[in-house]
Order: sequence, then C-alpha cells, then structure tokens
Amino acid sequence: MKRPRTLKQFLQKHSLSLGTLGVVLSLIVLYCLSNPETHLGSFFGNAIADWTGVVVTVVMTKYLYEKGSAESKQPKGRLPSAIKEFLREHSLTLFLLVTGIGWVIAFRAMRPNSRWGQVVGNIVSEWTQVLGLVLMTKRLLEVGSKEKAPPHKSGHTEQE
Repeated sequence: MKRPRTLKQFLQKHSLSLGTLGVVLSLIVLYCLSNPETHLGSFFGNAIADWTGVVVTVVMTKYLYEKGSAESKQPKGRLPSAIKEFLREHSLTLFLLVTGIGWVIAFRAMRPNSRWGQVVGNIVSEWTQVLGLVLMTKRLLEVGSKEKAPPHKSGHTEQE
C-alpha cells in the first residue's frame, strides 16, 4: 500500500520542472514590467521563448514518447490498438506539432513587431527547434552523447 506523498517528496521529485516553470513565470513578470525597446526588455522577451522550450523539453519528455529518439524515453509493452500504439509512440512529435500550430495561429493574429508578437514569434522558432531536435535524434548520432554510437567492425561502440 502506497502512503501519501509529502510536499517535500513532491518538490524533490519535480524540482527541475517547477524550477524551469518558475524561471518562465519570472521572465514574463519582468518582461511585463520592462520596456521592450531596451536591451534588458528585449532580453526578457527572448528569454521567455528560450525557457518555454526548456520547460517543454523537461516536462513533455517526462510523459510523452518518440519512438527511436534517443532524447525520449521509450514506452514499455504494446497497446492492443495499432492506432493507440502509434499515438503513444509518437506522442511527443504530435504534441509539438499540435501546440506548434497553435503558436503559429496566435503569431499570425499578432503584429510581428508588437511587444508580444516578437515573443510569440520566438516561441514558434523555439518549438521548431525542439521538434527538429526530436526528429533528428531518431536517425542522427553525436559521438560522446548519451545515445549509443553504431558498432565498429570490432563490435565495440565508440563509448565503450
């Protein structure tokens, strides 16, 4: 029988998610209070988009999957329905596509050079980067990173 989690346990288990979300919320407040025509105000606007991408990367890769991507955990077992299995295996990409379309629609409704238009434009760019990274890690490797490199003729990987 599981006993209820304490607040301390919850905070320990989710501190990275909560910390990155706190940074985004702080940047939004600072951007609202700043003049976007200044270097500092412009920085806050750009940082909102960058840190929103970090939140998505931290939180969504915890719950969603992308089959074959080294950056995504892989689901265990198979679902009985082929459609449900496809949706689960590609839930990270589908989430990024659907929410990315939402950001594009929001951006199209704004003046690109307006205060929030620039921020949302940067978020569209950030979403494109995250989606691109997820899709690229399905086939491409980088020596020295956590994913396994293809074996050499000797049968050993470069990380061994």
